[in-house]
Amino acid sequence: MDTEKLIPVIAQRVGKPERGVAATVKLLDGGATIPFISRYRKEATGGFDEVAVAAIAEQLHRLSELEARRQTILATIEAQGQLTDALRGRIEACYDATALEDLYLPYRPRRRTRAAVARSRGLEPLADQLMAGRRDVDASRFVKGEVPDVESALQGARDIIAERVSEDERARQTVRGGFARSAVVTSHVVKGREAEAAKYKDYFDFSEPLRRCSSHRLLAMRRGEAEGFLRVAIQPADDTGLTERLRRQFVRGQGPAARQVDQAVADAYKRLLRPSIETEVAAESKERADDEAIRVFSENLSQLLLAPPLGERRVMGIDPGFRTGCKVVCLDAQGNLLHNETLYPHPPHARRDEAGRKVCRLVEQYGVEAIAVGNGTAGRETEDWLRSLPALGAVDLFVVSEDGASVYSASATAREEFPDYDVTVRGAVSIARRLMDPLAELVKIDPKSIGVGQYQHDVDQRRLKASLDRVVEHCVNAVGVDLNTASAHLLAYVSGLGPALARAVVDYRAAHGPFQERRALLRVPRLGPKAYEQCAGFLRIRGARNPLDNTAVHPESYPVVERMAADAGLSVAELIASRERRQAVDLSRYVTATVGLPTLTDIMAELDKPGRDPRGRAEAFAFDDALRTLDDVQPGMELTGVVTNITDFGCFVDLGVKVKGLVHVSQMADRYVSHPADVVRLHGRVRVRVLDVDRERGRISLSMRGLSPQS
Repeated sequence: MDTEKLIPVIAQRVGKPERGVAATVKLLDGGATIPFISRYRKEATGGFDEVAVAAIAEQLHRLSELEARRQTILATIEAQGQLTDALRGRIEACYDATALEDLYLPYRPRRRTRAAVARSRGLEPLADQLMAGRRDVDASRFVKGEVPDVESALQGARDIIAERVSEDERARQTVRGGFARSAVVTSHVVKGREAEAAKYKDYFDFSEPLRRCSSHRLLAMRRGEAEGFLRVAIQPADDTGLTERLRRQFVRGQGPAARQVDQAVADAYKRLLRPSIETEVAAESKERADDEAIRVFSENLSQLLLAPPLGERRVMGIDPGFRTGCKVVCLDAQGNLLHNETLYPHPPHARRDEAGRKVCRLVEQYGVEAIAVGNGTAGRETEDWLRSLPALGAVDLFVVSEDGASVYSASATAREEFPDYDVTVRGAVSIARRLMDPLAELVKIDPKSIGVGQYQHDVDQRRLKASLDRVVEHCVNAVGVDLNTASAHLLAYVSGLGPALARAVVDYRAAHGPFQERRALLRVPRLGPKAYEQCAGFLRIRGARNPLDNTAVHPESYPVVERMAADAGLSVAELIASRERRQAVDLSRYVTATVGLPTLTDIMAELDKPGRDPRGRAEAFAFDDALRTLDDVQPGMELTGVVTNITDFGCFVDLGVKVKGLVHVSQMADRYVSHPADVVRLHGRVRVRVLDVDRERGRISLSMRGLSPQS
């Protein structure tokens, strides 16, 4: 497909200069990835960041799909012998999917409609005469064959007129405009299912202007509808006004013919146009709601994946439990499993002292520096028990989200990593590794199972997966990946690799030992120059022969850094070590036709922090000791909690009492908040005040107003 003609359209939609858009499209067509373009091709694009490049890629994809649809439409109409030059011109100039379908509608192959039946009975000339407003129309002339009487002839003509009205571009735009201005979404409970539908009680008799209906409410109603509990409809507030506008468009004069057309217009609106546009608007509103839900989920996932890691420390992971005991694992600083066993500190076994002695012995034996405790069943009790052990005073204790751990433990990835261990051991290992490096561990789990979404199972799954894959790809490449320790699953998200090449890299590493330099990647089977160009800058080699191999400086820019060092009379390592000498470098001396100041500035910024993890470092946190159950929570209390999920209507906060409290968006600050993510971060600490406790329904209402927003 010729993408050149799409450049102005894409530029207008994303609000970027055509020159940069053209360069970006050319790079994308050439196989470059979004992370690579935004990081290493700033001179070509004019400095587009990852958001801009992703937006261009999305528009390029959508317009490519539209182009394919356009060609199908042109071929279909041409095969019918109805493709005029004027119609071809309008279709080829159309870049709006809805408008394109409107142009195609009169020519679309259709099932046998009432209008089609009427045409087959020779009633189209009668319809033409009526629409023209002729005063001498004689319907009796059409009474013959399958048309038994005058009323049947008129009815057939009205059916033809109604179909014409429903397929008319202007008429459809008129009705669309009415929906856009005043559409109301309503929801009612299905009679007799009130008890089963109790969780949808708020929507038993619900009505709201569609433009004001939030995504979470619309998705909730659609879920209730899909489950058979609710009936949902979207209709304009003024049917009469829309019908009257259609009458003015199609009815000519006031005679008998006009009355027939008037009836046909009313029928067209009620039977064809309104249901068609309602379906269209319902789909569009669902798509917008999906967009919002996917946006929220993507932001949450990004924050979760970029959560600060503990780093390479020896960790004990504990998957808590009562009857089945606590699964305990000990890992080395690289995340390798050294030991596992099950302890029973809680009822019904209550072997608390024995379990305590074993934990202390394991901490000493394996040099444990931190303990990760899952936050599921018995999580708070296990945390309390561990804090009661004096011998663990020097060991940091962390509570870690278990969401998705069971999914990982039963996955093919987990079975491949730990073929000789059961799901309980794998789950405990996952908990420990999440503390050490959340990104490296969570990429192994389907994002929908991580527990930070909003109606993630109700949105378009293809679009959700595409968005979440982009988020994972962005996070992995933003942080960088250790080439010698990363799993194949993590490497698969590195720019230019993918699952097959990632597996080839791991297999090569296993056969030949750790990589000593980035260039050695070119010896990996099937990893050619293009893949190397795309991936090299995002891979790190600690202790490499060339210190630049442990930075985000791309190998194509090594000669520039080597020139800088040589001009300063230093080695590259010495240049990296001396901030004073780096600050003395005049970057303008090294600008070339392909290397501009944006790249040179990025290089110097990277030399300031070679190998540094941009995510920071994990810090331990403890809940209020006075809180154990919902009964301990009282209105007016000021507490510190951890944000566990962010939605478009607020955020949920863990206070350590099993039930998560909700801070509604209106209670998040002493100012208007459009997006909760502007105020809080996932797994961030927040100071909250308890507004209300609904013990019967297990709900806690919280406020952050007047308090420090986040610690």
